[in-house]
Amino acid sequence: MAEFVEKYINPFTDYGFKKLFGEELNKDLLLDFLNELLKEEQGQIKELTYLKTEHLGLTELDRKAIFDLYCENERGEKFIVELQKSKQNFFKDRTVYYSTFPIREQAKRADWNYELKAVYTIAILDFVFEADKNEPDKFRYDVKLKDIETNKIFYDKLTFIYLEMPKFKKTIDELETRFDKWLYVISNLNKLDRIPESLREQIFEKVFETAEIAKFTPAQVLSYEDSLKYYRDLKNSLDTAREEGEMEGEIKGIIKGKIEGKIEGKIEVAQNMLAMGMSVEMIIQITGLSEEEINRLV
Repeated sequence: MAEFVEKYINPFTDYGFKKLFGEELNKDLLLDFLNELLKEEQGQIKELTYLKTEHLGLTELDRKAIFDLYCENERGEKFIVELQKSKQNFFKDRTVYYSTFPIREQAKRADWNYELKAVYTIAILDFVFEADKNEPDKFRYDVKLKDIETNKIFYDKLTFIYLEMPKFKKTIDELETRFDKWLYVISNLNKLDRIPESLREQIFEKVFETAEIAKFTPAQVLSYEDSLKYYRDLKNSLDTAREEGEMEGEIKGIIKGKIEGKIEGKIEVAQNMLAMGMSVEMIIQITGLSEEEINRLV
């Protein structure tokens, strides 16, 4: 069977994401996506202005804060849009930290009454948080400051939205809303060979036209391929680590079952594990033998 050749870019690559949503020429795509994402509380965003994504803060840590996309609407409200391809320690902390930049930028030196414009941090995730794995049907999380007892919103100008894209499983025939269509396009664009009939709308036709690799210049193709290679290498590394972790767990379970309650079998099991190239630390954990006892077997 012939290998599938992608006709359209992968939105989860850095290049693909910024090609679709980060270029002035395609600003209407980001505007439409944000309007669908936030229409219940935003109404209609009429205009967006791209802002600098790097920050010249006072500290070295501040200067390392570089957003994927950063923009402002006609009301002065700020939007940070982040694409996260893999799990990262303290990612939620990072999004909270990032939100402080557009807050601090609003400070005025003269007489200022501390009134702030709203700040939205939107994270499009190519993974699922461990804490959310028991909610397979919930892929969108809207977070605000709330009072715990009454559950009423205490402060409505700071919003974090997390989209766990692997949970979005709708097929093309199950799409009900325009927002569904956006999530479907983000999840499946690079897997399609043509635009589906149900997506024959002006905004999505522009998405497919913008994403068609055959229309890229040689330099653009090279940049995209570099970005795609990084994405694939990262995914392969994560998949391998997960598979090895699952296999290791199965081995542990089998061996523990064999030696449980049978002290006399520990030495034989340890010898077999050494022959398999397993680490001394793992053998200690499974057999309960000491490091000195295991080293005598080598």
